[in-house]
Amino acid sequence: MYYSEELIEEVRSRNDIVDVISGYVRLQKKGSSYFGLCPFHNEKSPSFSVSRQKQMYYCFGCGAGGNVFTFLMEYENFSFVEAVKFLADRAGIELPEMEYSKEAKEKADLKSTILEMNKLAAKYFYVQLKSERGSQAYSYLKNRELSDETITAFGLGFSNKYSDDLYKYLREKGYSEDLIRQAGLINTDERQGVYDKFWNRVMFPIMDVNNRVIGFGGRVMGDGKPKYLNSPETVVFDKSRNLYGLNRARTSRKPYFLLCEGYMDVISLHQSGFTNAVASLGTALTAGHAALIKRYVQEVYLTYDSDEAGTRAALRAVPILREAGISAKVVRMDPYKDPDEFIKNLGAEEYEKRIHAARNGFMFSLEMLEKQYDMNSPEGKTDFFREVSRRLLEFEDELERNNYIEAVATAYRVSRESLEKMVAKMAVNVGMARPVARPKRAEGSEKKQKEDGILTSQKALLTWMIDDDRLFDQISQYISPGDFTESLYRTVAELLYEQRKQGALNPAKILNHFTEEEDHREAASLFNTRIKELRTKEEREQALQETILRVKSYSIEHQTMNLDPTDMRGLQHLMEEKRKLENLKNLNITIQ
Repeated sequence: MYYSEELIEEVRSRNDIVDVISGYVRLQKKGSSYFGLCPFHNEKSPSFSVSRQKQMYYCFGCGAGGNVFTFLMEYENFSFVEAVKFLADRAGIELPEMEYSKEAKEKADLKSTILEMNKLAAKYFYVQLKSERGSQAYSYLKNRELSDETITAFGLGFSNKYSDDLYKYLREKGYSEDLIRQAGLINTDERQGVYDKFWNRVMFPIMDVNNRVIGFGGRVMGDGKPKYLNSPETVVFDKSRNLYGLNRARTSRKPYFLLCEGYMDVISLHQSGFTNAVASLGTALTAGHAALIKRYVQEVYLTYDSDEAGTRAALRAVPILREAGISAKVVRMDPYKDPDEFIKNLGAEEYEKRIHAARNGFMFSLEMLEKQYDMNSPEGKTDFFREVSRRLLEFEDELERNNYIEAVATAYRVSRESLEKMVAKMAVNVGMARPVARPKRAEGSEKKQKEDGILTSQKALLTWMIDDDRLFDQISQYISPGDFTESLYRTVAELLYEQRKQGALNPAKILNHFTEEEDHREAASLFNTRIKELRTKEEREQALQETILRVKSYSIEHQTMNLDPTDMRGLQHLMEEKRKLENLKNLNITIQ
């Protein structure tokens, strides 16, 4: 059970948004609002505003906005409940224990226990590294040119040569054998009995975005196998949905991530000032990784090993990132193997140059593809372009596909027209394009564009309505909550209209109603729609009138399509609404 809305509102109201955000962003007062550099995108001129009156923030540059809970969810990557707990603690408010079902409570307790064990294990490994037992591992890290500050920052440690050392330590702390096994810290077999998962290894604690230890990676000392070993998946560790170094990289505020292959690459890059480096955890990049990355950046620089395996990994990663809506570029480190080796030999400045010279991911994939064909023979060259044409079809957006066709034609000095014809022919051959289906697809596209436009108009109305009580009163004469066709929009409108009946509008409070993270973020966006800058009062009034007409007209159309033919009362209501719509064309909205 979630906390009551009354309690959530008390927590919010006791945490002034200006005071909270000032702990993260340097704000300066200008008029009735406070401004600073947006923490969610790179900018040189402050466009991030915080309103003490509304208890809301909004960035005019990137469109981020919401209340104090939204800010912490976006900046700290907290869940809604975690944001409530954080702010309750800040305000000295004692929260009641949340109620769970028996199954949910057992699962929550297990997660909590495993996180406690992992934290203890990480501390234990760190102490071992600094002891005499860990001298070989410590020398290894120093030989890799890691500073003591870096070793401490990443919590590096050592699992010593006694194969049941950690197990005994955790048993002494009161944890059962079964719990230690569920944490992935021990194995059992008939010959050895119970033994530690990790022994005689340099240890790399793996942390989630909230700096909680969720698992470990270990690099063996000597010639043991495997060279690198990761924790198994547990209730707190899913390697396909976590990234090493993300807990630190997410606060770098750079607009892109450097995606590496290994722990040492990440650590070396961070030590050299590239604090936006992350790595997948002993597995190839997955759609889950891409979805996680998309929460923080829109662009990724793949800085994988320069050997054949690293190149194949980069080629596999490019389409996965593209599918998630992330732009991918490839950083080459020839003649060196990886970022760690490159920086040790040529330095951070040269590595920065390689970043600036990174290749577009798709164009890089074609460079690698080219090696598989005899480009000196007409047949080989034709086969190459057939495969290029097939790959170009993977771009569903027509404009993006055309841009790549132009780039390929320029890079390979071929006629754009001939390449376009080959792409079109390939589309028909593989069944992706049929001329008779084009009108239908165009109609579908047109319908989708119309629906998206209506939702934007509905968002704009909600933004206008919270900006000015007088505008709310004028708009509400023509628009009711039922005119908002999207369920979440309609709920927000109902809460807003109810607030207006009772007095002043309080959009920051409305956001408390949405405790699921996705719903909360979507609701926050409704109050922060970027409305086109209109110069004159007349232009603003005309835009508002057109938006009201558009929303009302679509509402009637939507209701008509979903009306039960036997619903006579509903039919009469719609006829009345249509008559009102005709009158609305002469409405007179006044903006102060």
